[in-house]
Amino acid sequence: MSFRSAAASLERDESLLGSASTVRAFLLVENAGPWGVDALRDARLPDAVKTGLRAQAGRAGVRVLLVRRHRGAASGPGLRVFAAYADAASPWLETTSVEGPEELLDLDLDALGRGASPGLTRADRPVFCVCTHGRHDTCCAELGRPTANALSASHPEETWDVSHIGGDRFAANVLVLPEGLYYGRVPAADAPALAERHLAGHLDLDLLRGRSGFSFPVQVAEVALRRSLRETRVHAVRLVSARRSGPPDQGADQHSEHAEDLTVRLAVDDTTYDVVVRRTADGEEHLLTCQARRPNPTPSYEVRSLRAG
Repeated sequence: MSFRSAAASLERDESLLGSASTVRAFLLVENAGPWGVDALRDARLPDAVKTGLRAQAGRAGVRVLLVRRHRGAASGPGLRVFAAYADAASPWLETTSVEGPEELLDLDLDALGRGASPGLTRADRPVFCVCTHGRHDTCCAELGRPTANALSASHPEETWDVSHIGGDRFAANVLVLPEGLYYGRVPAADAPALAERHLAGHLDLDLLRGRSGFSFPVQVAEVALRRSLRETRVHAVRLVSARRSGPPDQGADQHSEHAEDLTVRLAVDDTTYDVVVRRTADGEEHLLTCQARRPNPTPSYEVRSLRAG
């Protein structure tokens, strides 16, 4: 059997924590496919639209993803579009349909990148995006499609296949917007329950990779605190501050001269907590995708302490 990054990651017991892409502004564009290795570059859209959309999104700091209904069915006339801002405190989602791809260039991506409304219609339901981008990574097809199939059967209105969102080795990956929640290794059998929990206002802490509105160490701190408190309410944990704590103590096991601590202060209801997270040395190098031609190091995070403030 050919190399599978997801199986290798699971075999070495690689942690999911702190692996969500650090993105706040998302633009989802309906495109039935097929999707090439680079979904937007290879999409069947006019070249001027692809070039213009990529340039506008790059300047505005917006992540463009392609979405489609599972098995490629169109959602309706025109192209469905979603604009999401995954602010950790006040996320929001808007949607519209455009008659043709040229109208995509009229979207106000500068506003979206700033966290301001681009003038679409507010959406009152989240979207569950399952990465099934097999041309980008084989694991996303083999593991993502069964999960997408189960989720689209249980929650057809909210579920979309999505192009590459990052972390192929954690397939099946599910991105929940507008909150920017990244889930990994989501089995098909567990996907409907994950969606139901989210709609009821709760997280699945076993499968949560992190929240994209936070930096990697803050993602680690949030999930560590939630697990310690068994706190699953989606918006229960608030970021108060994050500050570098200086170099590790001389007596500590530093692993590397590049190790550093970050003290993350979080609040739950009326109580604050300080979580000290250390980014340790990059460990062994691994092949991080199914198509990888050379190994790369992966960052590692360690929770040094957690205490009420």
